[in-house]
Amino acid sequence: MGIAASDLCQHVIRPTLIYLERYSTAAEALLLGAAACQSALGAVLNDRRGHGLYRIGSQRHAQLWDQHLARDPDLASKIRGLASQHAFLSAPHLELTVNLRYATAIAWMLVEAADKPLPASHDLLGLARVWRQVFYPQGRSRDFIDAWQHCIGKVPIAA
Repeated sequence: MGIAASDLCQHVIRPTLIYLERYSTAAEALLLGAAACQSALGAVLNDRRGHGLYRIGSQRHAQLWDQHLARDPDLASKIRGLASQHAFLSAPHLELTVNLRYATAIAWMLVEAADKPLPASHDLLGLARVWRQVFYPQGRSRDFIDAWQHCIGKVPIAA
């Protein structure tokens, strides 16, 4: 059993997006759906596909830092501020598993780096397309929608 969707939104996703100054209902819905689809809202935090709520692979994590965040030192510093002081230096990929706000910030940065327009927050099919492009290209839109219905249930509210 994972984290309750309402708790994940209220205590992790929304505050992280607000902290990054990236909040929108569509961004929140996409990350919630990605967490539902990738890890059943935290029921499985590590497997061969990656680490944490969003199953981000070590290589993608490193590439994001090297190719995207390195170009914006202020943003990189802000995200680094979410990570544990010492653990990040010795095991940076472990932060994706144990630090929900850091993992959420990295997941959002993957979306931002992909530069895909976000659909409306209530457009599950549109959110599923972005999820596939950013998080799991070999997935099916149906996987996202099924995970949403199973883990979250209600359709997100229109902005």
